[in-house]
Amino acid sequence: MRKLTVALCLTGLLGSVGVAAQAQADDVAVLDWQQALLNTSSAQRSMNQLKNQLGSQQQQVKALGEQVQSLQEKLQKNGDVMSDSERQNLIQQLRQKGGQFQEQRASLEKTRSQKEQAFLKQAKPKLDKAIQQVVSKHNVKVLVDRNSVIYAQDSLDLTQEVTNAFNSQN
Repeated sequence: MRKLTVALCLTGLLGSVGVAAQAQADDVAVLDWQQALLNTSSAQRSMNQLKNQLGSQQQQVKALGEQVQSLQEKLQKNGDVMSDSERQNLIQQLRQKGGQFQEQRASLEKTRSQKEQAFLKQAKPKLDKAIQQVVSKHNVKVLVDRNSVIYAQDSLDLTQEVTNAFNSQN
């Protein structure tokens, strides 16, 4: 209800200044900065390096996850007919493998996150420079995140241009 009220107020406000807003519509553009960055050649190289660095660790985590799943299925399927000692042994294996799986998966995610953050930190100045170049070229006064906009004409989207400007800095 509150959003509707705000939307109606904004609509009324925009309607009353429609002529002024129309005159300044050319000063507004949208940008999906995440997509612009991910499409850069630098990001593609970084993602490929990350896949190569973490590939063996990902395989280990995947294999461990499959082992845990297999143990769970075995326990569900045969748990009723197993002796207590067999069942306890299987439960202990399941807990051990499950713990290893959780630890390795968390370590993998932590490493991935750290590498991604390092790339973002390194790429941010270049992205800012590319955005500034494109904004200056188009004389944009207001740049809005594409994901925050309900509708925008494709001609207002500067994402690809920012990607190209970023790539040209290399």
